[in-house]
Amino acid sequence: MDYLYVGKLVNTHGIKGEVRLLSSFRHKQEIFIPGFKLYIGKNKTEYEIEHYRKHKSFDMIVFKGFYDINMVEHLKGSLVYINRNDLVLEKNVFLAVDLIGFNVIINDKLIGVIKEVLDTPANEVLVLDNKIMIPYVREFINKVDTLKKEVVVNDMKGLLS
Repeated sequence: MDYLYVGKLVNTHGIKGEVRLLSSFRHKQEIFIPGFKLYIGKNKTEYEIEHYRKHKSFDMIVFKGFYDINMVEHLKGSLVYINRNDLVLEKNVFLAVDLIGFNVIINDKLIGVIKEVLDTPANEVLVLDNKIMIPYVREFINKVDTLKKEVVVNDMKGLLS
């Protein structure tokens, strides 16, 4: 399986088995749905979401078959993952981490290769091998070509200087 980190279980909530997840994952609407499987802890034990809700800055989850605080208490502090292959995104929507290794093109010229992705509160940032940083937002990204492994970026004033 290709595991993708989505957050950390920071606490329980109430006595009916609900847990608090702290997550900055940008595609929550695709994974926090009943029936979706999360993999938790070092052993990546599989848990199925039965119920999800948002509460303040937390994602609140009840797992199928776990309806008591005593059944989930041991999960506090555990890291949470998904199977990357279970994530179905809309057409032309890509995870920034999937673009690592892609060439970045501006005005038909190669300006670098994506080596890393920074996750900032505002947006993700593509870091190129030459240390150029490009925000991963629609205003900057013109096209992603998965066949050519290219990201075409709009030429914006100040981006390269």
